[in-house]
Amino acid sequence: MVSQLFSPLFSPLGSAASAQTSSAVLADPDATAQGDVSVTIYNNNQALVQDVRQLPIAQGRSRIEFPDVSAQIRPETLSFAAAGAGIVEQNFDFDLLTPTKLMEKAIGQTITLVRTNPATGTETRERAVVLSTAGGVVVQIGDRIEVLRDDGLPVRAVFDRVPPNLRARPTLSVMVDSVRSGTRPASIRYLTPGLGWSADYVALFDEAKGAIDMQGWVTLTNNTGTTFHNADTLLVAGSPGQANAGNYSRRRMAAPPSPPPPPGMVRPGTETANREQVGDFYLYPIAERTTIANAQTKQVSFLDVQGVAARRVYARSIDWLQNDERPQAVSSALSFATSRSAGLGDALPAGTVRFYQRDAQGTPQFIGESGIGHTPVGSELMLRTGDAFDVYVQAEVEKREKIAGAEWQKTARYRVIAEDGSVSQVEAERPTEYYRTTMRYTMTNAKPVAVEVDLVQQGLDRGWWGNDYRIVSEDVPGRQLNTDRRKWLVPVPANGTREFRVTYEARY
Repeated sequence: MVSQLFSPLFSPLGSAASAQTSSAVLADPDATAQGDVSVTIYNNNQALVQDVRQLPIAQGRSRIEFPDVSAQIRPETLSFAAAGAGIVEQNFDFDLLTPTKLMEKAIGQTITLVRTNPATGTETRERAVVLSTAGGVVVQIGDRIEVLRDDGLPVRAVFDRVPPNLRARPTLSVMVDSVRSGTRPASIRYLTPGLGWSADYVALFDEAKGAIDMQGWVTLTNNTGTTFHNADTLLVAGSPGQANAGNYSRRRMAAPPSPPPPPGMVRPGTETANREQVGDFYLYPIAERTTIANAQTKQVSFLDVQGVAARRVYARSIDWLQNDERPQAVSSALSFATSRSAGLGDALPAGTVRFYQRDAQGTPQFIGESGIGHTPVGSELMLRTGDAFDVYVQAEVEKREKIAGAEWQKTARYRVIAEDGSVSQVEAERPTEYYRTTMRYTMTNAKPVAVEVDLVQQGLDRGWWGNDYRIVSEDVPGRQLNTDRRKWLVPVPANGTREFRVTYEARY
């Protein structure tokens, strides 16, 4: 409420304070005290900032200030280096100079209120002691207590000075002990949240050629509260672990944990990318220095390939004993590989792939998007773009009957101890029951060309007690993906219908 009140009512500084703060308040907004800046940005809202500045350092103990550091700096990660000097103490002043903060710091102090008569333009000045800013500004003027209200009357506050711990820009100060005096390079290195990046891909699909052209863009975001000027920028595809990530800042919430990779990877690749690695992370340097402005999103190209082999896939997964009341549209997806032989040959950082396809006039039209995780070279991807308009599948339990098993299974065994101490053993038995189930999958295709549907029956694995299932018959030979899932590629004729049946025998 205080910040909403001050903006229309008060000018932050009066003439008495202007002499002390003219350099901070009237400075060129594009000016910076930063030196040679290098920024390494990770995928988990974390960045490493390295800044080398030419600074005069006095002999003995002296205080050096580093303005224009990240407003979200993690002070405990700071490293300082200068020839012949060592750090003794460090402080980070993150209270920025705003009307609200200026008034809060003035509690108990005397300021000048300047009121302007809207009719005559006459100004009157009164000295006032600031008593409180909780829920509004309360001041004492002489013997009366007054609440400054947002009533439209022109009022401004004039302060005698700027509090020493308020800064126009986020500022790090260090106490150093130097064996000599003179100007020399002084570098700081620290970690900060608020800088992040992701990959965005634009893929143009040519169905007739069975290929996609793909461009990759790095999307940088900066919410640190500070602009990094002319920075040498390096992107790291990966998320280094953080100890006690939730405890390093009392001013902000820790970044949420990284989500699991989105679905879409059919098989991870086994080829090595032609990119520099550090540990388990791939490095993506930005070719030229760039300014990463605060509250800005910036995009830089890093991938441009043509003619990557791709095909359209229609797919649907069916749960066990699923009975559809009505036909369901299958998923439409695009399948391609990141291998060199397929025409791509690069590791893909996590991000979003947006697909386009040309219409009859040759204009690219958006047909869907899908997320990917970090993808090694040689991976096979199948990325869902949406639901098909013309291809449907209806799953139904056509027939289900119980099959009596000849074997008997002991399901419980326990001992009974009588009052006289005698022990008897009791066993409970029941016959094992089996079921024969016939599933009918009815597929329709309104397209003028034949299609294949990737049909997957899942829910076959019921744990150790139900692994003894079998496929008695199937209209098309299938492939067992794992104990839980079996897949069939079912051809469906153009403008036609196909009924596909599979008979299972199982204990469930």
